Amino acid sequence: MIRLIILQKSQDDPKKCTADKMGRFRLAEIVRGMNRVPYGAIILDPYAKDVLSPADAQAAAAHGLLGLDCSWEYAEQVFKREKARRLSPRRLPCLLAANPVNYGKWCKLSTLEALAASLYILGEKEQAEAILRIFNWGKQFILLNKNPLEDYSKAKDAEETKKIEAEYAPDEVLASL
Repeated sequence: MIRLIILQKSQDDPKKCTADKMGRFRLAEIVRGMNRVPYGAIILDPYAKDVLSPADAQAAAAHGLLGLDCSWEYAEQVFKREKARRLSPRRLPCLLAANPVNYGKWCKLSTLEALAASLYILGEKEQAEAILRIFNWGKQFILLNKNPLEDYSKAKDAEETKKIEAEYAPDEVLASL
């Protein structure tokens, strides 16, 4: 089981915030500052150069997985401001969102979806499915992304993950990464 940490920026509607609900269900530890994040944790950063792959499983198991919960409207600014040298930034390979706000959009995942996808790719499929159960639409995320998630979870490294990503994501999405 991988430790999940969420840096909460409180920019979204609290009723729709997947991170808050994960905290209430004790599925993730909610923190308000980077000083509470373990050294060496993997931070999920949609603007990172390196892609998450199964090769990151050992680091995630040892140090944890950090999701930064903020509004997509301010995401680029927030991620630039929260850069920390002591963390390992990784972006997720392209997946479709199943959350009601961004349903069917490439790479516009909620914090819950991002953490669940990461767990799945890192080989923690049961933990991924467990955290998705707190929302009615959670199971839909796995159904929408079953094939890419399975393929990403079998990749040897980041390079292989990128090749698999190119098979699934449209060219215009890949060009924007």
